[in-house]
Parts: sequence; structure tokens; C-alpha cells
Amino acid sequence: MIRIHFSDKKEEYRREDSNPMRKDLIRGVRTFHKGFSQYSMTPLHKLDNLAQHFGVGDIYVKDESKRFGLNAFKVLGGSYAIGKYLAEKLQMDIADLDFEYLKSKEVREKIGEITFVTATDGNHGRGVAWAARELGQKCVVYMPKGSSQTRLQNIRNEGAEASIIDGNYNDAVKLSDKMAKEHGWVVIQDTAWKGYEVIPTWIMQGYGTIMDELVEQIEEKPTHVFLQAGVGSFAGAMLGYLLSYYGNDGPSIYIVEPDEANCLYLSSIEGEIRIVDGDMATIMAGLACGEPNTVSWEMLRDHSDGFISCPDYVAARGMRIMAAPLEGDHQIVSGESGAVGLGVVSYFMERNEYKEIRDKMNLDKDSKILIISTEGDTDPEKYREIVWDGTESENND
Repeated sequence: MIRIHFSDKKEEYRREDSNPMRKDLIRGVRTFHKGFSQYSMTPLHKLDNLAQHFGVGDIYVKDESKRFGLNAFKVLGGSYAIGKYLAEKLQMDIADLDFEYLKSKEVREKIGEITFVTATDGNHGRGVAWAARELGQKCVVYMPKGSSQTRLQNIRNEGAEASIIDGNYNDAVKLSDKMAKEHGWVVIQDTAWKGYEVIPTWIMQGYGTIMDELVEQIEEKPTHVFLQAGVGSFAGAMLGYLLSYYGNDGPSIYIVEPDEANCLYLSSIEGEIRIVDGDMATIMAGLACGEPNTVSWEMLRDHSDGFISCPDYVAARGMRIMAAPLEGDHQIVSGESGAVGLGVVSYFMERNEYKEIRDKMNLDKDSKILIISTEGDTDPEKYREIVWDGTESENND
């Protein structure tokens, strides 16, 4: 069963100057990303026939599987954060630098060799490893117990030293921090905690390129946006940009998490940060995080319309819908963490037991729904099991 906690009070947006995702700042971030030879805007697909089937106005899906050939969006955050770190080491403004210069022998001679370390389920670590390799630096990656061997190998293929630990995601984050302090490494982590908030903010700003592209691509302002969340960095980044771009006239924004790692959902109920521990056994590996990002939490708390917690079969259904679209709609290869938003929409619109929720959310014929598919088939074997063989279906849950 999908659970939702509607926000009791949605704060008006007033403090543009304190928003790390201000659209003028993010334009600069996107300029940095445009300097990569691999850069191009990822596609935004309009699923007209699916929208008609669900009885809504429009459904848009932005496909981040096409990002830099890495099959996921995470590289945007890691590459920008590393670029910012190197710029500060050089005592220069990143606006005056480009990726090609940061790759140069001159830069390496000035700043020496740096080892970047991170914890990941796969996508973030691969992005950090790719950026470190491209810039001639080293990378060490720790992954939680149960991580995919395919994702581990993908990280190693980018030149990083990577291993799976006997612990969950939170344990991997703590290990990264510990090893950095012991060896003088630099943590590039996509979550924040007290005393470690600058680099996570840079990572969030790196994600902003997605939304800066999207507002150029979309035909009309969306009415509803569904944002998946692990620690909340991605969701906070997208929400922050939307606040800056639309102000208080923006879309309704809902945060989606797996039941087994729903720290933001639980935090929203309590009004303060709550931590989920244990194995967090969900197919949505990219969302299997138990502790909210302190940078994004207050923004999500104050400006989201609701928080959604759902079983794995919801994400699996979203994957199958995009893999086998209605005739005339574009086929999208979306992984477990990428498809959960569309899975939620499908249940809300098709199942009578969600009618009250659907009505309260004003999901109807005038709704223009935006989903961001944050990854492709980053674990191809698991993808085929779900899409081809029907594992993780509601009847099997």
C-alpha cells in the first residue's frame, strides 16, 4: 500500500538570496557542464497516450539515462563538486575555468595528486570516479552490503578503487569520512551532516543542470512534480530550482521514497529529522538511504506538498510501463530508482482505493505531471528480471 503524508503547512517562498539553487547560480553550473565534450541536453518525452489513459492533461518524463554515457544523472553533481574543489585549490573562480583546463598537466602540477573518496549504491560513485579519472586524480569508493556486482564493476571500469563493505549505506558514508581523515583524502559525498555541508551543496547545484534544461524544454508549467529521494539531495535541488524559477506560483511537489528507507517521510510526520537504520532492503538501490541531507531537509519540509512512501512493486510497475509504452509514446529504459514516480502516478490514477488521495492532490484532466527518470538499466540483469520476468510485481510482494 502506498502511504502519503500531506504537509501540514507549506511555507511561502521568500528568501531567494538564501536558496543555493537560485536560477542565476545554476545557469553558471550549466555553463560549466557545457564545457564537457560529452555534454548535450537529455531528452524530455511527452507521453500523450499514457496521459489520456490515466485521464490527465500531460505526462512529461525527462530521461537522465542519456547523461554523459553514464546511464544516470549523478555525474552532474560529482563533476561540479570536484571542479569547485579544484578551483578553490587554484584560488580561482570556477566561472573562469573550464573542464578542459582542469584536466591539464598545468593544473595537476600546481595542486598535486588528490584522492577523492565517497560512498554509493552505484550511480554517484561511478560519476565521481569518472570525473576524478578525467581530471587525472584518484578515487576510492565504498558500497553498502548487497550492492550490485555490475555496479561495482562499472565503478572500477572508471579507474576507481572500489569495494563492497559489510554494512549499510550510512555505514559506508561513515567509513568514507573516517578514511578521509586518516589518509588526507577529500570526501565527495551526496549527503550532508553537521560540519560537512559545503561540498554536498555543490553537488546539489550540479544537479541543477537538469532543471535548467527542463524549463527550456517543457511546453507549459507543470502542475505536479514527483521527485524520488534517498537522502534528499536530488529532490532538494530540483525543488529549490523550481522555487527560484516559479516562486510561489510553482507546481505541487511530492517526494517519493521506498518503504524500507523512508527517512524523509518519517521526518515529515515528526517535523524533525528521523533516521532509518538496518539493511534497507529495497530494489530502489539509489534511494536506500536512511538519514536526510541536512542541507536539503528544511527546504523539503517547508515547501513540499507531501511525502510518499511506497513498496518496491510500485517502482517495478513504473519500469514496465515505460519499457512497454502505449502505441505512439516513446519507450524509456528506466531503472528501479528512476521509475518510482511514474509507478506512483499509475496507482493513484488507476486504483479506486486511492481516489480520496487523487482528489486531494487535484490530479485530474487538467494536470500536467512531470517525472524525472534519474537512471537507466544500471543493473541490466536486475532490469531484465523485473521487466522481462515480472519479478517484484504486486501479486508477488
